[in-house]
Amino acid sequence: MNKRRIMVVDDEENFLQIVKLNLEETGQYEVLTLSTAKNILDELHRFRPDLIFLDLLMPSVGGIDACEELNHDDLGRKTPIIIVSGLAKEQDKLKAYKLGVIDYLNKPIDLKTMLKAVDKALGEFKV
Repeated sequence: MNKRRIMVVDDEENFLQIVKLNLEETGQYEVLTLSTAKNILDELHRFRPDLIFLDLLMPSVGGIDACEELNHDDLGRKTPIIIVSGLAKEQDKLKAYKLGVIDYLNKPIDLKTMLKAVDKALGEFKV
C-alpha cells in the first residue's frame, strides 16, 4: 500500500512532532514537517504531498502568504490545504477559504479530528 504524503508547516516544534508522530503511527502517511513556509514551493515540488497542513500565523511567511504563493503554482493549486491555528481572527479564516483552503482546524487538535479532516480532504478534493 502506498502511503499518502502530508506536509505540515508550523512554527511550533511541539505541534510538528505530535502531528508527525500521530499521523505516521497510523501506517498510512509519510509526513514532512517544515518550521517555516519560506521555501514552501521548493519543498512542494521535492516532496509532492497529497495534502498540506499550514499554520495561519507564522513569522516571516504566514499561511495567507503561503496560500497565495501556492495558488500561483500548478502543483500548489492541485494540493488540498488544511489551515491550522490557535489565534486566527475571523477575517483571516475567511481570506484563507477564499484562497481555496479545504478546511480549518483550531489548535489544539485531537487525533480523531485530525484524521477525520485528512480523510475528508483527501477524499473530497477535486482539481
